[in-house]
Amino acid sequence: MSQNAFTPGIVAGRLAPGDYADNFADLHPPLDPHEALVAADRCYFCHDAPCITACPTTIDIPLFIRQIATGTPEAAARTIFDQNILGGMCARVCPTETLCEEACVREAAEGKPVLIGRLQRYATDTLMAEGPHPYTRAAPTGRRVAVVGAGPAGLACAHRLAMHGHDVTVFDGRDRAGGLNEYGIAAYKTVEGFARAEVDWLLQIGGIEIRTGQRLGENLSLDTLRRDYDAVFLGVGLDGVNALGLAGEDADGIENAVDFIAELRQSDDLAALPIGRDVVVIGGGMTAIDAAVQARLLGALNVTLVYRRSRERMNASPYEQDLAASRGVRIVTNAQPVAIHGNGAVREIEFEYTDDDLKPTGQTFRLAADQVFKAIGQTLSGDGLPERDGGRIAVTGPGRTSIKGVWAGGDCTGQGEDLTVTAVAHGRDAAQDIHATLTG
Repeated sequence: MSQNAFTPGIVAGRLAPGDYADNFADLHPPLDPHEALVAADRCYFCHDAPCITACPTTIDIPLFIRQIATGTPEAAARTIFDQNILGGMCARVCPTETLCEEACVREAAEGKPVLIGRLQRYATDTLMAEGPHPYTRAAPTGRRVAVVGAGPAGLACAHRLAMHGHDVTVFDGRDRAGGLNEYGIAAYKTVEGFARAEVDWLLQIGGIEIRTGQRLGENLSLDTLRRDYDAVFLGVGLDGVNALGLAGEDADGIENAVDFIAELRQSDDLAALPIGRDVVVIGGGMTAIDAAVQARLLGALNVTLVYRRSRERMNASPYEQDLAASRGVRIVTNAQPVAIHGNGAVREIEFEYTDDDLKPTGQTFRLAADQVFKAIGQTLSGDGLPERDGGRIAVTGPGRTSIKGVWAGGDCTGQGEDLTVTAVAHGRDAAQDIHATLTG
């Protein structure tokens, strides 16, 4: 974000210095040992636990909660990491309210589920803080695998391949590994540099080399990777952003929500980040919610999130919608942008109300805006990629693509929901299939 003569309303330092630390404190502080035991005691330890089915990585949730209840959180963490090596981050960012906790029998019976996500964080934090990495590599196989993308899918794939004794090189276009976890998640969900610490912890297994500043189509070629490595995994995510398709979209003050979140996540001084007085966020997913909430936390006076469909059809969960509302974000639904007003810089956004089928009603309204964040979806870009389906890489089974020796997973494939935990499952399962293929 840059200030210039056309956007005088976008300024830094809107809050008192101490307010930034308070606003961006941990959304859900960790449980202490006593709280963890009390929370674990509520679990029924169901034999046919629906929470396991609801977890994309199929963690044995009753088992790890029982291990916490018996005073062995380190064992609980191993149960988690065996299925999800990024279980620490997933404990912080997973929409557990629509996954394992929604399926919890306590939720059905009492409307109050077992705190599965926070118990998972308690276990994983305990083990990660204690020292040595809990996994060791198998004997070297002499096989080399290239992983493109150091996000959740790529890291999960790399770790599982390293466990099997393969040598892995991970390429990523950004300056740091982590992908979505490092650049795309609200700062209050992953505090104190946890994303970077988790990557460092994961790499302790050995056999994994990270090469940053390497991007497919620029200084990296899929054909070259196929020639130089025994297998390739693509976890490239989605690097394009959909456009509004309106005149004046390049006006000062209009930017992509993902860029705003990435800059905030990489900032060492939140007070130095400029934010508008009247902020409008266009979209209805998690990125839109994260951008809107953080705009408020940075000191924006008015933040309005506008979505073209009904509230029930927003991709962001009801919990996240309520979180935004509790932070002062106004949510307007069934409205789509039709015009941008301003002279070189945005001053107002004009919207038209829609019905549930997105048909315009003819009724319009305007919102004052000196800063607008677009969060209307991302796209896969790049040439020479495997065959696509619906704009994303088509895969069969555990990530096999149309190109022999090339697997893919995560957001770039469109399998399941675009979630960290789903990407981890893709990377893990692809690694197992790559290993089986390479070893016969």
